[in-house]
Amino acid sequence: MGKKVILGMSGGVDSSVSALLLKEAGYDVVGLFMKNWDEKDQFGVCTATEDANDARRVAEQLGIPFYTINFEKEYWDRVFTYFLDEYKKGRTPNPDVMCNQEIKFNAFLDYALKLEADYIAMGHYAQVEERNGKYYLLRGKDKNKDQSYFLSRIDQKALSKTLFPIGHLEKKQVRELAKKHKLYTAEKKDSTGICFIGERDFDEFLDRFLLAKEGDIYDVDGNKIGRHSGLIHYTLGQRRGIGIGGIGTGEPWFVAGKDLKKNILYVAQGDKHPALYSVSLIGESPKWILGEAPPMPLKCTAKFRYRQPDIPVTVNMLDNGNIHIVYDEPVKAVTPGQVAVLYQGEICLGGSVIQSTEPLDKKYDFLNEGLYKD
Repeated sequence: MGKKVILGMSGGVDSSVSALLLKEAGYDVVGLFMKNWDEKDQFGVCTATEDANDARRVAEQLGIPFYTINFEKEYWDRVFTYFLDEYKKGRTPNPDVMCNQEIKFNAFLDYALKLEADYIAMGHYAQVEERNGKYYLLRGKDKNKDQSYFLSRIDQKALSKTLFPIGHLEKKQVRELAKKHKLYTAEKKDSTGICFIGERDFDEFLDRFLLAKEGDIYDVDGNKIGRHSGLIHYTLGQRRGIGIGGIGTGEPWFVAGKDLKKNILYVAQGDKHPALYSVSLIGESPKWILGEAPPMPLKCTAKFRYRQPDIPVTVNMLDNGNIHIVYDEPVKAVTPGQVAVLYQGEICLGGSVIQSTEPLDKKYDFLNEGLYKD
């Protein structure tokens, strides 16, 4: 029997094809469905149950053992409370990055190792490469689906034990393999949205867990121009749903900042307004894939949100352990709470949570009040 691999099966086509490829490669594969969240949709159906059933059907098709494990407590403690705390601070968190750091490549890995697995596997579009005893995280071959951004805070222990069976494939090839082998999930559409929110109304979801307090909207010149429904419902750079059309030049308005103490939402008019742009950021709690920071100053590229094109930057370490990332050109709507992920070519170096930004024009420093640290 080959080496034992415990595969995270989500009920989607990517993890289904991962199971197929691992089995074809001669591994002893066990499918494991992680139940991280318990919630019914508007029809009273728990989508996690449906996904688990889809994963089980594929496991039966392939003749591999399949189990479900409940990580709801770990998820609540390590990911969801973090998500809510970030919103309370006025930031916009990325729970998918934290889920990978805390659940899939931590709690799941620990569980798999207790079951004497040699490896864990996930259906991510990313690649691992071992060089001289160090494990590097590389972008997935399919640049449109590459998920290294979400994996930027996992460590050497996890990477040394992880396989990404579809990382060298394009999405269309994954679909073709699923159809060719008549896998149950071959035509299943990809899931979208944050795992515990799914397709439902995001604002409505937040309102169930956090108190949204109405307040005033000001433009960045200090003029009161409207009312907002609660700061938690807005993110930097947001254009839709602000509700202040028909004022000023007729150009669209964008969210430019928040003042939590005064409960004010600041907006700027026009796509090119300087209040929307920053020239550098402070990143807190950086995590480096290789376990230590590369030599500084570091010239590399960065993404400040998923699917953003690579941005050339220079990185320096600060005395308090945070990092200062200076962009070659000003960037629009860099958002505190999101993750700044650093790359050297195809290699993902690591990620840092965006704490604050430095505005293009210093007169808009007040938008970052109490956040930007020299």
